[in-house]
Amino acid sequence: MVPAFWRELPEIVDELSASGSVRAIVLSSIGRHFCSGMDLEVFGSSENIGPSAATSHPSRRQERFRSTALKLQDTFSSLERARVPVLCAIQGACVGGGIDLVSAADLRYADESAFFSIAEINIGMTADVGTLQRMPKLVPEGIVRELAYTGRRWSAAEAHAAGFVNAVYPDHDALVEGVLGVATEIASKSPMAVWGTKQTMHYTRDHSVADGLEYIANWNAAMFDTDDMAEAFNAQLEKRDADFPDLWPLSEGL
Repeated sequence: MVPAFWRELPEIVDELSASGSVRAIVLSSIGRHFCSGMDLEVFGSSENIGPSAATSHPSRRQERFRSTALKLQDTFSSLERARVPVLCAIQGACVGGGIDLVSAADLRYADESAFFSIAEINIGMTADVGTLQRMPKLVPEGIVRELAYTGRRWSAAEAHAAGFVNAVYPDHDALVEGVLGVATEIASKSPMAVWGTKQTMHYTRDHSVADGLEYIANWNAAMFDTDDMAEAFNAQLEKRDADFPDLWPLSEGL
């Protein structure tokens, strides 16, 4: 995760989401490992963190650090605000910033070589780009605390047993094929219904059951699409694949 990564990922995700023609996003990588975390250049860059030799104006230096942390956090928040589900195909190491990334995704899949580590504790810092905020909403808090306090490796089998990973595949080729298959299945559904499901689940995660029920009532009151429902029913009756229109592109220049 070199400096350019933090700028380019949200730009790409936001563009795909805004286009309306994308139904699902799959994040995968090549090679032995999915992600080894944040490149050290990001830590040491004066452009990102502030003048390393500065000894005066500590408030300004610390404000620069805070602003940078918020910007890095938004890189992964782009996965949540996307109008389509984001799926991750993980092999080998997924450590540090890698867990921040996949914790912000909708679905996670791994091959048998995958392992996870909240590695920030091993370099003397507290993870600050999303893992500690999102992961306890995905698996029991006690598991996250152990991983965050120790920095130990968490195997794909353990992650699957805890529900963090949806499925484990025997190798990378099977992993990518399987995840693309799930994405294809998602892409066959009404994109409005999928978007509404994602929005509702994110809202409910951060609110009470009562608030979540009111939210979905309001969402469907505004977004309920009888044309998509009719197409779904007709496709089932006629034993064919449903054909739903894309989401409309988001307005530009506003």
